[in-house]
Order: sequence, then structure tokens, then C-alpha cells
Amino acid sequence: MRVAVGQFSAGTDKGENTTAAGRLVEAAARAGADLVVLPESSLFGTSGGSRAIAAVAEDLDGPFVTAVAGFAGQYGIAVVVGTYEKSPDGLPHNTLVALDSRGGIVGLYRKVHLYDAFGYRESEGIAAGVPGEPMVFSLGGFGFGAFTCYDLRFPESARAAIDAGADVLLVPAMWIRGPGKEDHWSTLLKARAIENTAYVLAANQTGPLATGYSMAVDPAGVVVANAGEEAGLIVADLSRERLTRVRRQVPVLDNRRFAVVPHAVARPHP
Repeated sequence: MRVAVGQFSAGTDKGENTTAAGRLVEAAARAGADLVVLPESSLFGTSGGSRAIAAVAEDLDGPFVTAVAGFAGQYGIAVVVGTYEKSPDGLPHNTLVALDSRGGIVGLYRKVHLYDAFGYRESEGIAAGVPGEPMVFSLGGFGFGAFTCYDLRFPESARAAIDAGADVLLVPAMWIRGPGKEDHWSTLLKARAIENTAYVLAANQTGPLATGYSMAVDPAGVVVANAGEEAGLIVADLSRERLTRVRRQVPVLDNRRFAVVPHAVARPHP
């Protein structure tokens, strides 16, 4: 099965962002991919605080998701994309939407671990999703699970998706630039692949805000494609044989002795 990962820099013009997403969907389809993964926050990107998001968030049947669904149907390719979703309960969600090749929604994931780190407070403008509700969908004989950006720093996010049937972990992100951040990004992506013996497909935004370097990593932690810093597309072929062979050689999923349990109340930090 061929998959693609697209990266670009979303700005404050939602129309331009939608057009950029559509071009990547078209390019992925022309490359023969059955699925393309696009970054977190593809709807809207800003260097401002998260409180600005409420004004631009959309319903799932709003213009952005509707347009991307149209691209999926037009080009006959499944798409996973990050958006900001209005919520009747108050703050919007940072949401991933999975669309099948006809443009139908087959999965949703609302970011659980909000980016309250490195001096930023995502929780001031975004409502967290519910822990323990991984998004997993099937395509081409593989199970695909997804989580978002900062979730990558929490191995439980990946393991919850694996326990729900994922063979491939999708990580749409807007991994903000900063000292050591590119190394954190690549190290964590490879770690999630190795410890779960799973493929990892990571779609990051590019500069000026984010680091780029979207990747495809195989179940042994080998980087099979890297997009570098510029906007563009990478493709990779998923192999059921490769997945099975790695899991037989290193049966960590069979050998483990701990389960993932959602932690509802955060422990206080000293």
C-alpha cells in the first residue's frame, strides 16, 4: 500500500490554506498513494496565542472540511487532516479528521495533550479531547491510528492506538521551532515506531513557525522518507510482510506487562 505525507506552512488566510491542502492531495493521488496525511492546524496557522482560534474554528460540515472532503472524492484518495473544530460547550477542539476516498468522515481525534510547554499555553484557547478514545480506521489491510503533535511526547497515546488495532501511527503536527526541537521530533518519531513495532507517518508544518522534516518511519525505526524543510510531499510503501517480520523478531507487544489506563486528574508538579 502506498501512502503520502504532505507538508506546508498554514497562514492566517484560510482560503490559501485550503488551496495548498488541495494541491498536496492532488499530488499524492498522482503519485499513486491511497492515503495522504496533512499537518495539524492545516486550517489556520498563527504565531499568536491560542485564544485567537475560537474566531476561526469551523464546524465539521464547514467550508474547510467540506473542501478537503471534495478533494478526497475528486482524486479518489483517503485524507487525514488537522483542523480547528467549533464546540457547543465553549472552547474549540484541535481536531484530526479522517476522510475516505469518497470524502466521507471515517474517524475523528480531538487532541488530548495540549501544548502547555515551552512558554505556550494551548489550553487557554483549546479544549482537550477525552483520554482513552483513540481514532483507528482500516484501509488497505492496515489499521491506522492518529494523534496530534504534543501527544507524541506521551508514549501512552501511541500505545492506546496500537491496542485499538493500529499498525500505522499517523502524527499530524505543527512542531514549533526552537533549540533542540528538530532532534526531539526525529528521536520521538523513531522511538514510537520502535517501541510499538509500527509504521509512523508524521506530517509537520514547515517554517517560519514549524520545523518541517515530515517523515515516514518503518516498524524497526528506519526512516524511509524525509521531506526536509521545504513544502512538498513524500511517499512510502507499507509492507505487511515487513510489519509481520519485525513483530516476530521483536515481540514487544506480546511481551509487555503493563496496560494503558487514562489518567483523569493530573498529578501536581513539585
